Amino acid sequence: MSDRITRDPAEVMRDEMAIRDRILEILAPEPLTIPEIADRLVYPTDEVVRWVMAMWSYKLVEETGKAGPEGYFKYRVKVKPESGG
Repeated sequence: MSDRITRDPAEVMRDEMAIRDRILEILAPEPLTIPEIADRLVYPTDEVVRWVMAMWSYKLVEETGKAGPEGYFKYRVKVKPESGG
């Protein structure tokens, strides 16, 4: 049995806008897995996975290569292509 209180998913997603910049800062120096991001943020992995997946869907982050032996991808800040013109 866990002593951890699980937050409502809607509440977790409301925090995404506030935490987004912190995740981008954490990923700026090097790609990290979701558990590594969670460790640096000191947030539960299940909440971080929601935020990173939202950022992935907005094309703010991207995975690097294949999943590692633990089954997690590393994510990095997605570089925006320069507009030619």
